[in-house]
Amino acid sequence: MPVKGIIPGQHVTPEKLQRARELRREMTPAERRLWQELRGHKLGNLHFRRQQVIAGYIVDFFCHAKDLVIEVDGGIHQAQKEYDQKRDQVLGGMGLTVLRFTNQQVFENLP
Repeated sequence: MPVKGIIPGQHVTPEKLQRARELRREMTPAERRLWQELRGHKLGNLHFRRQQVIAGYIVDFFCHAKDLVIEVDGGIHQAQKEYDQKRDQVLGGMGLTVLRFTNQQVFENLP
């Protein structure tokens, strides 16, 4: 289970860690918009991390206090539904809840 904002005991390759750093710098407009609402404990005083590596996957946002993963799905996710389902099953098997929102939901219905 998550401890102190990380997933203990997992091996993270240097390449995966580097990719997570790149994704933090290159967030999509929808990810940036949501991050502005999550950062700094703005949502329910909860701490979120962005582009967190969990079980070899890089999740958009992670709140360890709630065992919660938030994903922002752009158009690419239409072409990778099976991959996303497998990923959600792995994360769910770890006791994490995965919430997915479309870019449109983030921009038009954030509250």
